[in-house]
Amino acid sequence: MKTRTLNFIVIAAIPILMTGCSKQISYNKDIKPILSSSCLMCHSGSGEGYVKSGFSVENYNTIMKGTKLGPVIVPGNSLSSTLFRLVSHNTDPKIQMPPHHDESLADGKLKPLSRAQVETIALWIDQGAKNN
Repeated sequence: MKTRTLNFIVIAAIPILMTGCSKQISYNKDIKPILSSSCLMCHSGSGEGYVKSGFSVENYNTIMKGTKLGPVIVPGNSLSSTLFRLVSHNTDPKIQMPPHHDESLADGKLKPLSRAQVETIALWIDQGAKNN
């Protein structure tokens, strides 16, 4: 448990420290390709993720709308954003995204996002999750 907490702190601190010294993250150039390649197959149309949660990554508006339960992004605050917590693997393995553990509640299995992809998502959120 201590290792998991430490990993979360390290992963969470990187975007905060980098926000002031990094390039502006673009939804269209940086975020959309990550979500399209790793999330779209389940989180659109009749995909398992969309059917279960109502969360679609088809476009900026559907991402910002969130799930059946509400938004998954808090612009300016990746640590409070469910999307960041799920893709950075700082949640129960049963609900981490993309699903990759045997104990995952999802039927489908994919590989987790890279550290660089997770950091890019965090920076985008911390920079305001803009539609740019």
